[in-house]
Amino acid sequence: MSRWEPMLEQVVRERYPRLVAHAMLLVPSRQEAEDLVQDAIVSTFSGRARFATVAEAEAYVRRAVVSRFLDAGRRRASEGRALAKVGARLGPDAEPAVTPGLEPEIETALAGLPPRVRACVVLRHMEDLSVRETAQLLRLSEGAVKRYVADGIAALNAVLGVVASDDAQFVETRESRRGA
Repeated sequence: MSRWEPMLEQVVRERYPRLVAHAMLLVPSRQEAEDLVQDAIVSTFSGRARFATVAEAEAYVRRAVVSRFLDAGRRRASEGRALAKVGARLGPDAEPAVTPGLEPEIETALAGLPPRVRACVVLRHMEDLSVRETAQLLRLSEGAVKRYVADGIAALNAVLGVVASDDAQFVETRESRRGA
């Protein structure tokens, strides 16, 4: 065991709840706060910093939490500026990207799904992959794929005002929904 490992264990054991409470002042959810604290702990103890006391280590982790939070904000702002530049290049007359055979309402509803749920729904129902193939491609369990697909179908049903089962295909036209 390295010299710093007992200090790490002690910080996590004794100070972790306080560190998470500190991070929750910065981010909206407990999960994000825990992720932020874990990132800060890893960066703190993987570096060359040496601490004489647990209090010093905790203070360093607290500073790292704030630094990670600020870095993420800068990164989001930078990404937003880059997206705005690309959008400005398209110009006001630019045609939005359209997926052939996909109604705009469905495309908008899909865009509202969380990324992993959306990926599962698209692969299963639009790319016509099996549960097993989808699971392998996304490196998920088959049960997780089934859950994400079920959640996605339920969300799409709510947004689109339709009732479709897990085995339904979402590539449909307005005419097919109207019964034409």
